[in-house]
Amino acid sequence: MNRSQQLEQLKQDLLHRREALSRALTGDLTMLQEIRRTGGDVVDFASESTAEVLSAQLAEAESRELANIELALLKIKKNCYGQCEECGNNIALPRLEALPYAPYCIECQRMMEDMDMEDAHSDAPVAFPTLSPTNLDSRSTDFA
Repeated sequence: MNRSQQLEQLKQDLLHRREALSRALTGDLTMLQEIRRTGGDVVDFASESTAEVLSAQLAEAESRELANIELALLKIKKNCYGQCEECGNNIALPRLEALPYAPYCIECQRMMEDMDMEDAHSDAPVAFPTLSPTNLDSRSTDFA
């Protein structure tokens, strides 16, 4: 199978996944509405609240994935699907098979992750003032 045939198969996979996510999101929203309508004691409320939070988190993750799929389908229409947004090279087919909406080739993805790690580690720690016994003695403890 050549690259264009494999990309066409990935398009079909994206369309199928989009439909599945759309249905799941509709189900999640229906479930959230149902949870809000039911009443009960504190334990029921806590259980329902936890279920609502989990459903909202799942819906958010599914919404992000759905947006990524929509973007990939738009790239297919513009004939630029499977090209790295950073370097412009073709994204390897095994990567697209694993993550059909991958925006970057593996090399650029690693480079971006490395840059993110460097940024995370470059933040200087917050320095808190130290209090010496003389500082404590000179401060007023009258809060009235």
